[in-house]
Amino acid sequence: MESAKAVDLALTPRSRLDVINVTEVLKRQFGDLLSNYRKALYYSYHTTAGYFDRSFCARLNHDCDSLRAYVESFQNLFPPNADYQHDQMEQRTELSEEQRHQEPRNADSHLTFMGSGLSNCATYAPDTPVYFIDLDGVYDETVRERHTTVIGFNSEEVATTVSLTVPVSGHSVDSVNLKDDRLGLYDELQELLKRHEIVKGRIDLSLPPHERFAGLTVNEFETYLMQHDLVEVLRNPLRFMAEKGKHMLSDPKAIPSKARDYAKYDLVHVVNEFLDALGLSESLFERVIQKFLAVPAERFLRMKRSVSLPISDHNEKGNGSILQGLYQSPVLVQWKKSEAHMRRINATIVRFK
Repeated sequence: MESAKAVDLALTPRSRLDVINVTEVLKRQFGDLLSNYRKALYYSYHTTAGYFDRSFCARLNHDCDSLRAYVESFQNLFPPNADYQHDQMEQRTELSEEQRHQEPRNADSHLTFMGSGLSNCATYAPDTPVYFIDLDGVYDETVRERHTTVIGFNSEEVATTVSLTVPVSGHSVDSVNLKDDRLGLYDELQELLKRHEIVKGRIDLSLPPHERFAGLTVNEFETYLMQHDLVEVLRNPLRFMAEKGKHMLSDPKAIPSKARDYAKYDLVHVVNEFLDALGLSESLFERVIQKFLAVPAERFLRMKRSVSLPISDHNEKGNGSILQGLYQSPVLVQWKKSEAHMRRINATIVRFK
């Protein structure tokens, strides 16, 4: 059997929202490289571009247009140029004056990434179409260069699983940067990789069943994005759409209960796009509307219960380390406070063979 192999790809988006068939790019540049492997892990180094899980794409028949329609429905929830704190550059004291002029105003793309369930990495079979979803590929007519790594492997085995303790605040809605040096979690994980001699593989971070009202994502841990904009979304998912459109959605209870009356409001267009993208029957219309209005954000935002961090020996041959983009951090999000002021996360170290 071939040993696990990693290759890097540069991708060029054609528009702000672009759906790029990475399988085709890989084949053009490396031929039938993946035919030697039973599986491949695809990893994005970006916080506004990534991959959907294989099982979710299978529900959409791996169809490019359906994936685009699904993402566009979230873009309506998080429209560009709304009153996002992340985009108020005069508040971003961590940026230099030059950086403030260059930094994209892209809070909508970050929220769409987290809300739609995009991941930094996903595993597919080699014969399956794999799409790189870019939410911010072109900004002010500047085309970004995107990077992704593909690791081909034949099998995997669990090297070890440990339970991590993460302190959280007493706030109901909060987020924690798991890469924060003060927590020491990354040092602990890197030590486990060294102890078990992991060269290529991944770390699966997951919330145990008893950890309710919480989710995980990999994104930019910027204070205004995580402590303000994401908090607003978790409290009222319709807030930015309502503000942008100046509609009655800022008070969802004011919307009449009969389905035929929903057509007066923009929410109907969002739900219709969900129905079309997911191929749901029109008979589900009213139930979907009610779910949007009656339950908390986590019930229809695809906040994930687990994330994965890829491992490769990119930096030093033979020594595996966690692959990470410049702005990427695994983030724990909670929308109901933990009485113990702490949460547990299971970390499973997986070796590719």
